[in-house]
Amino acid sequence: MITAAADGSSLGNPGPTGWGWYIDDARWAAGGQRTGTNNIGELSAVVDLLRQTRGVDELLILCDSQYVINSVTKWMAGWKRKGWRKADGKPVMNRELLEELDRLMAERKAEGGTVRFEWVKGHAGHPLNEAADRLANGAAAAYQRGAVPDAGPGFGGVTPAAAPTARAAEVPASPDLFDGFDFLTDTPAEAEVVRLERSLLSDEVRADAASVAALLHPEWEAIGASGRRWSRDELLAEIAPLPERAELEVLATHELGDDALLLVWRSVGARGSALRSSLWVRVGGRWRQRFHQGTPED
Repeated sequence: MITAAADGSSLGNPGPTGWGWYIDDARWAAGGQRTGTNNIGELSAVVDLLRQTRGVDELLILCDSQYVINSVTKWMAGWKRKGWRKADGKPVMNRELLEELDRLMAERKAEGGTVRFEWVKGHAGHPLNEAADRLANGAAAAYQRGAVPDAGPGFGGVTPAAAPTARAAEVPASPDLFDGFDFLTDTPAEAEVVRLERSLLSDEVRADAASVAALLHPEWEAIGASGRRWSRDELLAEIAPLPERAELEVLATHELGDDALLLVWRSVGARGSALRSSLWVRVGGRWRQRFHQGTPED
């Protein structure tokens, strides 16, 4: 059995938000976002832990958040029956994270694995909880400084290269880069990569250069449909919400190995169509985009 502690932190609630989970010094992870709430941090820690520990038969998650534990063990079924609304008819907060948590729990159950939650009192000297708390607070503090926190070795135990500090977005993004995915895939790897690609298209992520940086490989580069060559730093300096959405036609998916996946598609929008491809690689248990290319068809 694997025992892990998961925790979240928000400086201001809402404010710079971090999350972290910890098993031991060789297996831990951290992340967050520029603005969020403590509950978002708590849920994000558990979601990432479940993603990275796929295949673990028995997992015990220690949480100091009654909100997370009750969401899974008491409230989730009722929320789903009511169309993700509470007893008073109001929408459930943090629905996207909760739906992902529900999906991951169902996936684990279908595979014959078990996940148990145990409440621990926060700031009471529990070594795993204290370690997760330090990771979550450190990640929130990094976002407060405009930096990107160390993502950690993950469950695989291989420490990824440190991401450079992200600069604030000031220039509108070029539409050359990400135009979106809207298809279903058969393997967990494809599904995860699609989810991450979709998040790169969301206004929430693209408005936060630090959040984008966490999804890009340290050596990321791209060639846009205009022919411009992009470095990671150049993209982070100019990232912003897309000016328009584009339709997507999937052409092919290629598994290049256990830790590499190539997605190929055609984007069609008001500015024309382009053939596009993204190479995603898994580093330390996390998928990161390594390369993107667009080629105009018009």
